[in-house]
Amino acid sequence: MKHNTPVLRGIAAALALAGALAAHAAEPLKANVIHWWTSGGESAAIKQFAQAYDQAGGQWVDNAIAGADQARATAINRIVGGDPPTAAQFNTSKQFHDLIDQGLLNNVDSVANKENWSAIFPESILTAIKVNGHYYAAPVNIHMQDWFFYSKPAFAKAGIKAEPQNFDELFADLDKLKAAGLIPLALGGQAWQEKITFDAIFADMDRDLYMKVYRDRDANAVNSPAFRNVLTTFKRLHNYVDPGSPGRNWNDATALVISGKAGMQIMGDWAKGEFSAAHQVAGKDFGCFPGFPKSPYMIAGDVFVFPKTDNAQQVKAQQLLATVMTSPSAQVAFNLRKGSIPIRPDVDTSSFDICAKEGMAIMKDKSRQLPNPEMLIPPDVQGALQDVITNFWNKNQPVEEAQKAFATAIKS
Repeated sequence: MKHNTPVLRGIAAALALAGALAAHAAEPLKANVIHWWTSGGESAAIKQFAQAYDQAGGQWVDNAIAGADQARATAINRIVGGDPPTAAQFNTSKQFHDLIDQGLLNNVDSVANKENWSAIFPESILTAIKVNGHYYAAPVNIHMQDWFFYSKPAFAKAGIKAEPQNFDELFADLDKLKAAGLIPLALGGQAWQEKITFDAIFADMDRDLYMKVYRDRDANAVNSPAFRNVLTTFKRLHNYVDPGSPGRNWNDATALVISGKAGMQIMGDWAKGEFSAAHQVAGKDFGCFPGFPKSPYMIAGDVFVFPKTDNAQQVKAQQLLATVMTSPSAQVAFNLRKGSIPIRPDVDTSSFDICAKEGMAIMKDKSRQLPNPEMLIPPDVQGALQDVITNFWNKNQPVEEAQKAFATAIKS
């Protein structure tokens, strides 16, 4: 048998190579994903994408970083530094457009074309993700950032029998909550929360003025008496927040409403994930209304972008992520827990709560859709305006000075 040794060795080597190739071929598509979803409701939601990706043949490597600014900064630093993640979360906005301009993102045109994104997704979402004819992000949800959430027990304690229909009724209800010994308005005193509260008031007061200011960056609109009235109305809310507001996280503010210590909160519909995690039911334990009757529905949301890479396996992982995240089943599973509504209108919505169903019904009326400011202005302008608003909110600044500062910032 000695003379057959080379043959046997050759067969063994071939089998070993075949086994190695088979093992390599069976390796899952590993995807390192950066995101900022760390609260209870958010964590439950992102796990739906992770599980769906793993079931589709991938291997999700979770890279959760607390804080949106910190997560975006980490992603950008890694991309620029040559150690890009497979995918990274951004808001549905212009936040990632600089990365596109610098050629630092891969497109997912093949997925978008195969899945017919152009016919399925809302126009404002497409505008944010499609640049120069290419799709650079996978949108995963539609948020509306100026919902009013309220505690039904708190409203009952204050003798409030119905949701406010206008600003006069809103302030009257806040007075009742205050008189009942409750925190009328739960607000996390962080700059981004103060800004979305301002934008909620702005959009509900005057949609046309909102577009002149944010889309057109019209100095005359900012300097108008109508805009001064928006600032004054916004600052009036300061009378209804508690001393513990400064620096508070949004989900801690939501917890005050959940516990019945606070009456209401103005927050994006992602807050519903916290109510769900606390086993509270919309319409029973808490209520929600998207502004007043016929108020615009301010569209926001989240996307995942795909950093530039020539690694064939990573490109496949990016395409698989884009496919899975936008698939009907994953959209339902994720958005049910996130509090948002699906990016696609062609999914089964029967399991969604009354807040989400109202949002989806409103989305069918295109005349009520309103882009959030970050879809209309660059990130540096958004940052400058956020500084103006937080300064006005937290200091004893005359409204005329804030108005002038806003006019300067909008032109920056």
